[in-house]
Amino acid sequence: MEEVQRNLVDIETLLKTVVFNKASDLHLVSRSAPQIRIDGTLRPLAMDPLKGTDIEYICYALITDAQKSALEENKELDFAIELPNIGRFRGNYYYTMNGDLAAAFRIIPIDIPSLDDLKAPTIFKEVVKHEKGMILVTGPTGSGKSTTLAAMLNEINLNERKHIITVEDPVEFVHTNKKGLFSHRNVGVDTKSYAKALKSALREDPDIILVGELRDRETISTAITAAETGHLVFGTLHTNSAIQTINRIIDSFEGGEQLQVRNMLSVSLTAVISQSLLPKIGSGRLAIHEILINNNAIANLIRENKVHQIYSQMQLNQQVTGMMTQTQSLMKAIRANQITKEMAMRYSTNQQELAPLLGM
Repeated sequence: MEEVQRNLVDIETLLKTVVFNKASDLHLVSRSAPQIRIDGTLRPLAMDPLKGTDIEYICYALITDAQKSALEENKELDFAIELPNIGRFRGNYYYTMNGDLAAAFRIIPIDIPSLDDLKAPTIFKEVVKHEKGMILVTGPTGSGKSTTLAAMLNEINLNERKHIITVEDPVEFVHTNKKGLFSHRNVGVDTKSYAKALKSALREDPDIILVGELRDRETISTAITAAETGHLVFGTLHTNSAIQTINRIIDSFEGGEQLQVRNMLSVSLTAVISQSLLPKIGSGRLAIHEILINNNAIANLIRENKVHQIYSQMQLNQQVTGMMTQTQSLMKAIRANQITKEMAMRYSTNQQELAPLLGM
């Protein structure tokens, strides 16, 4: 066995560095110094490159024997951990070539931000007042979906006496009961799967259910049923736009089931919020949102399989509906001098529409 560097930095010191530098992530990969991500960009720390044995030595300190066995068997391990006076983190351990252990840590704020802290669009406070329906927050990995959802649940927690069940892999934000009552469940630890936890949740008298990820047909189907039967369901998908999100849900079902799913979705969908985080001019990052709010016209288009027409419908009467396309959101940020035109183009999901507006 290779010798471990004896003057190794410990994991707590590394995670303190993440917090101190206001970074979002820490990466430990063999043949590289530890790296942290600040405002979306990776930066190496001024340390020696790590070997796989070093990473094992550093990382095993955080996990139990049962977790070590699970890691060695599955070759991956997901977990969340709270370190007193440092912070809460989501960790993922995995192996790279030559059997070297590697690790990625994402910081999770212990103090849950409010919608006002996030400068979220005012419509967010309105959609969370619904008694039932489905609110989807979508976007690529690292786009702040979990933070937006946590702030929405926080809004409910401050104002309403509701039982809120969250099913996540792993649980990220831990809410303190204010007016709400939270049941947090970790997939793999507190329940076998998303689908099982969701089915069981319907017997646990919830008002609100958060599904960490709508990752398969069974989970999506149960979530839609829960929304139909009088619950407010929050979920995430890795889709980049409102239209793509609706198509992804419908396409996860067989052809023969799609008519029924379109009917159910047209009734149960409340809102789709597609989010991306863009580097701001100067420093920091800015959340750009595309917002679809379901109404009669959109519900008809979903039912009639005319999803491609929803985009133009989103642009009508926006002062009343609160809807916004990503292009409009990007243009607003450019006019406010928050992001560059180049950055807007790079993150745009509709470059054909955006380019002429930017004179490109």
